[in-house]
Order: sequence, then structure tokens, then C-alpha cells
Amino acid sequence: MMTSIVRSVLTKRILNPLLAVSLVSAIIAVLTSRSLVGAAEAVPLPTFDIPAISGSHQTSSLPNVIVVATGGTLAGAARNGDKTNFQSYAAGTYAMADLVAQLPTHKTADVSAYQFGNKGSGGYTIKELYDLSLAVDAALKIYDGAVVTTGTDTMEEIAYFLDLTVRSEKPVVVTGAMRPWDVIGTDGPANLYQAIKVAGSNKTKWFGTVVMLNDVIFAAREVTKTNSHRLDTFDAPMFGALGYVDDPAVRIYRAPARAAKAGTPAWNSPFDLKTISKDSLPIVEIAYNYQEAGGGAIRGFVEDGAKGIVTAGTGAGGISSKMSAARKDAIDNHGVVFVSTTRTGSGSIYDGGSGNTIGGDNLNAAHARMMLLLSLAFTNDVNTIRDWFTTFGTQDVEISVDAETVFSASVDESELPVETEETVPTETEPETKKVVVTP
Repeated sequence: MMTSIVRSVLTKRILNPLLAVSLVSAIIAVLTSRSLVGAAEAVPLPTFDIPAISGSHQTSSLPNVIVVATGGTLAGAARNGDKTNFQSYAAGTYAMADLVAQLPTHKTADVSAYQFGNKGSGGYTIKELYDLSLAVDAALKIYDGAVVTTGTDTMEEIAYFLDLTVRSEKPVVVTGAMRPWDVIGTDGPANLYQAIKVAGSNKTKWFGTVVMLNDVIFAAREVTKTNSHRLDTFDAPMFGALGYVDDPAVRIYRAPARAAKAGTPAWNSPFDLKTISKDSLPIVEIAYNYQEAGGGAIRGFVEDGAKGIVTAGTGAGGISSKMSAARKDAIDNHGVVFVSTTRTGSGSIYDGGSGNTIGGDNLNAAHARMMLLLSLAFTNDVNTIRDWFTTFGTQDVEISVDAETVFSASVDESELPVETEETVPTETEPETKKVVVTP
């Protein structure tokens, strides 16, 4: 009897842990299976009612350009009917189809319109920009080029987001206006007409996204708004314009570095939005440095859940001791990734090669924020993010030649005339020098 009891107790002591382990293993297996199934499922993507190309446009010899409208000042209406007040207006009032209909019939493209939204640029969330980028790609599966109209306040950020995420190599031209559509002297109709001309010309294919206002074409990565009111507000410090729009020509005088990678895998950005959910887009903020700046902004951003912070530093990216202490705490205790930029408006911040602080090169703070935000949406690995910033984010030009190739220009002295009285150059015997280029 005693032996049976002992055996029963021993059995329970042995079997119960085994059963518990088996149960836990089964639960883990189920959860793992569910996780794998979820990972294998396609990311739910938005759909867009992109208009089909009309029959008449299909038979036309002109390129088909679609205007993807988001509102802004270009679609604004003067308040109280005052056509002389450039600053008092309601942005995002008019529908793009109506605005296109008011333009002269375009000489260089057949034009359609898609109304993505109708509000000021600052009113769009990052999740809405996710949708906008996918809408542009959807349109470019059908059309030869796209014009995206936005407000100018955050145009440079929206344009760079599109530059980093649109997968199509076809032209994407962002434009807007500094004065609403219906006031005297408005720049809206001309900007819209000229942007369509740029997109239809196909001259910015493989450039990524460009910005065109006031007849000047800029790379999205380089452009910034420099004045609150002037029509020529957009500029690209350090770099200048890519080209200009005249009547009837679109002139391109330089290409962004990305264009040199046309047709290769290196042309594509690392940020394919079709592979992630818009809910995975993280919070990324900007902290501005100034004389004896406090660390409260950084601490507050971290408390609000920021995964990344861009610092707009003085000079070559410097920040105050208080900001530096707050940054160190954010990195050490919260794993926040920082990008260092300058508040000066131009200049490069070089990367140190390690740690959670990455040099932003010559990206301004607003551009660097978009780059960091997208990077953190795709990976938590700082080394990968650094690699993206120093390659795709930097976009410098590299020319590769054979290791044995040497370029030199020299004057062959043996070919030069001897300077005697007989060989002094005269009007009938001009001096000549033979230039030899040795490969």
C-alpha cells in the first residue's frame, strides 16, 4: 500500500511538470503559427479611384498627365470676394477638375485630374502622406507623368516624402502657389500649367520628385521655402536649380545624383510603403538649438513616444550642454535615434560612424525628419539607418573608372615652336599649341 502511494506521488511530481512544459510548448507553437500567418499576410493597402484615360486622350499623340490635387493656396478662394487681398483666403476651396478646365487647352499634354484631398498642406498627417504616395504610384501605372498640387507651407516635406517613397521612375512634379487662384496677379494658373508641361516633357524621368514654381525646377531633396510671401520663395541653398521652364521649352541643366543610377536597383529607395502598414510610421520630432537651450523639448518628445529626434543645431550641428545631456539620456534609457542637422540653412553635418547619433549631411531638419521617420518605420537597426542616410540620403556623385586609367592634360613641349626672330607669331602665322590627353 505504502509503495503504491509513493509511486503515485512520484508519478505526479514527474508527469505534472512534463504536462506543464508540453502545454506551454503547445501554446507557443500556436502563437508562433499565428504570428507567421500574420507575417505572411499581405499588408492591407488603400485603393484609389484613379480616372481612366479617356478615349480621345488614348488616340492623341500627346503624353497623358494626371494632376493629383491636395488643395493648398493654389486652390484657395479670396475671402469676402476681395480679389486684391493676397493673404486673406480659404485654402483648398476649388476642385482641381474645375481649375484644369479654366486653363487654356494644354499644348504639350492631355490632362486629367484626381482629387486626393482639399486642404492646407500643414493639415495632412503622415498617414495621409502614406496614402498620397500610394495614390501617385497607382496613377503612374496608367499615366505618363503626375503633377501633385500642395500648399507651400510644408511643400518641401511632402515633396521629399514622395521622393523617398514613390516607386515609379516616371516624372513627379510638385507645385502650388503663393497667391490664391482668384485674386489679381495670382501665380496659381501659370504654375499649374508649367508643372504639367514639365511632367509631360519626360525630362525629369528618373529624377525622383521635383518641385516647380515660378518657372524654376528644383530637386525635392534640396528645395526649401525661404520667404513667407514672395513668389520666388523656393530655393535650393548650396545647389541651385535643376532647370527652368520657358515658352515652349523645358530646360534641364543638371541632374540630381539619383538620376545617375537610372535603371539599376540602386535607384529605388529602401522605403516601399506597400510592405508596411501606415500604423507602423513612428513619431519623429525636431528640437531646435539656441543660446543655452534647455533639454525639456527632447525630454518631452521622448515622453510623448518619439522614436527619433532631429536636432537643428548651431553652426556645424552643435547643441547646448542641457540638450546634449537630454539626448544622452534619451539614447541610453530609451533607445531614441538622433540625426544632427544645422539651423543655418545650408552646410553638411558629417556622420561619426557609430552610436545613436547620425550626421544628416546637408539635409535640412524638415527633410532629415522625413528620412528618419521612414527609416524607423522599416528597421530599428541603427547601423542600417546610418547606411541609408549616408547612401540614399546623401546622394553624392561618384564616378568610377578603371584602376589603370589616368586622365591628364599636358602640353607637348616638343611640338611648340622655338621662339626665334623667324618664328615669332605674326598675324598670318598664329601661335599654336598641341594639347595631348593621355588615357
